[in-house]
Amino acid sequence: MSVLFTPLKIGDLEIKNRFVHAGTYEVMADENGFVTDQLIDRYKHLARGEIGLIIPGYMNVHPLGKATPHQTCADSDDKIPGLKRLADTIHDNGGKACFQLAHAGRQTKKEYTGHTPIAPSAVGWDPMYLVRPRAMTEDEIYAVIEAYASAAARLVEAGTDAIHISAGAGYLPNQFLSPYLNQRKDKWGGSNENRFRFVKETVLAVKKKMPEGMPLIMKLNAVDYTPKEGIAEPLAKIYAGWLSELNVAALEITTGTTIYSNMHMWRGEVPVNEIMRTVPLWQKPVAWLMLKSMVGKFDFEEMWNLKHARAIKPVLGSTKMFVVGGNRRVEQMEQLIENGDADAISMCRPFIREPYLVKRIKEGKTKKAACISCNKCVGAVVNNMPLRCYADGLPPKN
Repeated sequence: MSVLFTPLKIGDLEIKNRFVHAGTYEVMADENGFVTDQLIDRYKHLARGEIGLIIPGYMNVHPLGKATPHQTCADSDDKIPGLKRLADTIHDNGGKACFQLAHAGRQTKKEYTGHTPIAPSAVGWDPMYLVRPRAMTEDEIYAVIEAYASAAARLVEAGTDAIHISAGAGYLPNQFLSPYLNQRKDKWGGSNENRFRFVKETVLAVKKKMPEGMPLIMKLNAVDYTPKEGIAEPLAKIYAGWLSELNVAALEITTGTTIYSNMHMWRGEVPVNEIMRTVPLWQKPVAWLMLKSMVGKFDFEEMWNLKHARAIKPVLGSTKMFVVGGNRRVEQMEQLIENGDADAISMCRPFIREPYLVKRIKEGKTKKAACISCNKCVGAVVNNMPLRCYADGLPPKN
């Protein structure tokens, strides 16, 4: 039997194989963040596809943290029945659920939250959202930490098997960790320890709401790729060690931020035409030149985060390592596990194209994921279209 189909213990949770569905924005919640039939159907098929651990798309914890119009939310008690339905669907079809908590921080728009985006510091004019964020007050910081804890309690009540916090991809925890995005001079910034404080307090608050033994899993940036240096590998290694000391059960290493360096998050083709559909007429000339200048600079690279995972894993102790980004060939995946570079293989785009990929690998029907990294699924999401494989092109715009 392939090592990919050996069980893995994460905290007190055992998953049946080494495959993880990485948190993926689905554009499938309703406009108020409630679970829909479409969302349920997606995860029913993924669970039937025999993925060991399924992390649904990032769930907003606070009204000011909403990142996108159709983001699933865990910001109020009336969301619990829908979240329970989602957890039950995953369980009833043989899977384990790990619901992901997130707060956009500066990576959002006023039209989504009703307010100027908030951040640790009012640094820079965002090239994507075209806004300068407002620096958070200390009361707001504590309110967001409590929002994470309250959302975690809702997820536990809904029946999740584990909880995932995204401290990568440029979201609010990542913003606090980054020396570039966090230029505060109080106890929440100014040193590595102070920049880590928000994540530490959030982890401790969330763990208080979780049953003993339920695993807390986190995503962490190894490199931010911001205009001036934010998190780079040596700092990520320090943060990873501190997270391990907080008994975080597993760490998923990633790179890039939505604002400044999103192509580092999903290497492959730059979906120029798809993204241009969303650009206002007055911005099109500049946007076209900017997007075209990116073409060829982010070509697909197999397992592009592996070098960072290898550097960070020695400080993790008993904390498990999930490797995400560019996992395509079964032989390479097996080598990662056998060599001890990873404890689990985390994937996103391959499961968009092939929800039953793991089952097909298990049955010996394929040795490689069919995803071609065209990133048209990313272009669709930017256009607020439901997540699926659009390799054959997006439908005509209404």
